[in-house]
Amino acid sequence: MTPEERARRSADAMWAEDRASQALGMKIVEIAPGKAVLTMPVRADMANGHGIAHGGYIFTLADSAFAFACNSYNTLVVAQHNTISYLTPGRVGELLTATCTEAHRAGRSGLYDVVVTGGDGRRIALFRGASRQVQGTHFEEEAGA
Repeated sequence: MTPEERARRSADAMWAEDRASQALGMKIVEIAPGKAVLTMPVRADMANGHGIAHGGYIFTLADSAFAFACNSYNTLVVAQHNTISYLTPGRVGELLTATCTEAHRAGRSGLYDVVVTGGDGRRIALFRGASRQVQGTHFEEEAGA
């Protein structure tokens, strides 16, 4: 099994159970070892009192991209902690894209950076997530696979 196939199978297994990301209209655009790109449309019911995308939804999109990236090795991985900085508002009706890349991975820990962009490419938010591997896998692999 190639690393790309392992990443795709891991993502498929996670996606099947990820009701939150599905309910928010997210889509997995790209998955690779240590990388994930997800999109999410900003619906009217995702607006805050200022009429812009609620930060919690932007955070959730970034967190989902982070989850798929750090789980791309067929190991169960959870968030240890993360931070986000909001740069510009997301707009109702626009498609947001979260691109997560692995910054460092060693032992059971990893660091991942997510850039959330708007439909016109402007940066909406920067997110950094720290991951921690726990026991288990997403699917059974044959020995030597």
